[in-house]
Amino acid sequence: MTVTQLTFYIFSFVMLLSSLMVISTKNPVHSVLFLILAFLNAAGIFVILHAEFLAMILIIVYVGAVAVLFLFVVMMLDIKTTIEKSNILQYLPIGLFIGFVFIAELVIVLINTKLELSNMQILSNPLNKFAELSNTKAIGSILYTDYILHFQLAGVILLVAMIGSIVLTLRERTGVKRQSVVEQLSRSSKIDLVDVESNKGIDV
Repeated sequence: MTVTQLTFYIFSFVMLLSSLMVISTKNPVHSVLFLILAFLNAAGIFVILHAEFLAMILIIVYVGAVAVLFLFVVMMLDIKTTIEKSNILQYLPIGLFIGFVFIAELVIVLINTKLELSNMQILSNPLNKFAELSNTKAIGSILYTDYILHFQLAGVILLVAMIGSIVLTLRERTGVKRQSVVEQLSRSSKIDLVDVESNKGIDV
C-alpha cells in the first residue's frame, strides 16, 4: 500500500465518521462543525485525485460560505438541543428505509460501472477538445456553456438561503432587546451644530 492510498483511506474514514456524527449528535452546533470536518476531508480526497480546483471550490463555497452561514443561523435561532429518545425511535424505520435505498443505489452503480478508462466513452469523448487546457479552464469552459442554467440556478438558491437566514435572525423574539435606528434618529432632543470662529469660544 502506497502513501497516497493510505492517505485516501484515512480521509475517507474520517469523512464517513464525520458524516455519521452529523446525523447522530444532539447538539446542532456540533453537527455543523462535524459537517465542516467532512467537507475538509472531501477536499483532501479531491486533491489526491488531482482535482485541485474542485477541492478549492469545496472549501470556499461549502466550508467558507454554506457551512458558516448554517452555523450562524443555528446559533442565532432558539433551537432546543435536547432531543427525546422516543422521537428518534419514531423516525428510525423511515431513516433505515431511506439509508437502505441509498446503499442499494450505490451498489447498483458500482456493479454496472466499469472502471477501465478505455471503456469510459461518455467521459473521454467530450473532453478531447479540452485536452490541451488545464483543469480549471476545462471546467470553466463546460460550466459556462453547457451547464450555465444549472450554475445560475445554484446561485439563486444560495441567494435565497442567505436572505432567508437574515430574515430568520431579524424576527421578533420575546425577551430580546433590539436596536431601533429609526426611533433613535427621531428623538425629540436634537443636537445643534454651531460654527465657531477660530480662537473664540461660544456662550453657553
